[in-house]
Amino acid sequence: MGKILSWLQKHLVWSIPGAMLLGLLFGAAVDAGFLRAAILPLTFLMVYPMMVTLNLRALAARGGARLQGTALLVNFVLMPLIGWAAGLLFFAGQPAARLALLLTALLPTSGMTISWTGLAKGNVPAAVKMTVLGLIAGSLLAPLYLQALLGAVIEVPVTTVALQILLIVFLPMALGYLTQRWLVARHGAERFANELKPRYPAWSTLGVLGIVFVSMALKAPDILRAPQALVALLPPLLLVYALNFGVSTLIGRAWFARGDAIALVYGTVMRNLSIALAMAIGIFGDQGAEAALLIALAYIVQVQAAAWSVRWTDRLFGAAPSSPTRVP
Repeated sequence: MGKILSWLQKHLVWSIPGAMLLGLLFGAAVDAGFLRAAILPLTFLMVYPMMVTLNLRALAARGGARLQGTALLVNFVLMPLIGWAAGLLFFAGQPAARLALLLTALLPTSGMTISWTGLAKGNVPAAVKMTVLGLIAGSLLAPLYLQALLGAVIEVPVTTVALQILLIVFLPMALGYLTQRWLVARHGAERFANELKPRYPAWSTLGVLGIVFVSMALKAPDILRAPQALVALLPPLLLVYALNFGVSTLIGRAWFARGDAIALVYGTVMRNLSIALAMAIGIFGDQGAEAALLIALAYIVQVQAAAWSVRWTDRLFGAAPSSPTRVP
């Protein structure tokens, strides 16, 4: 089972479309309304394992204020405006699609921020701190942004949103931290970091695939009536990610050293699509199920964009400094 989950996690570009296709076929064959009961358990499965691996102690690390401040400005000033503007441009008459773009833009950083920063040989400790700050700030600001930028076209139950964030973000965060401390106390920090911690993200991926399957099954009748609507969701996603990568890369090159610049790029481009998916489908009902389709496609775009970005890292930021040769 572990090997299967690991493969699904490493190949999201295939596993997400596979879950979408299975959900479409299931929803076409039967009335999938009963699957709504699975949304909350799948949401917890998606979020809790991610929280077990979160290093909350990174918030106490000193230094890097300019880098972290820049990331916060990009994540909570620039990106919400881009997501809102893209929604107006492409989906003026589709509130659910606008909701999806805005949720995606509002919730930055995930475990993939740290992974891709490491692959590109960037500043991993800075990426860890960016991930924790981005998750907490995004969760606290999301209700306010949703009401301010989307409240005129879609009913935003601010109190319900806040309560759902407590349920799907801060409760799993608290339980995940307690689990982490218990595992470290029982097995030691080294075994937790090297052996136990890497197992959890794969279970989170299973929750993601489950939510994608459910959202696709619920919307299957509508999609089959107008399949071209699904294809129309891709251009705005491509534009948003292109702008995000472009702006973050330019800022990184202009203001920061190589390692910090790479952390900035992945700390502002890798969106927390798991939380966005959980909020969309858990709070906004049928509109949320429709929004979840765009967020599911965003997984594919995000993974592909990050993979190409890593290949271009040395051209954009220069080669990583080599380790000094030791003289015996």
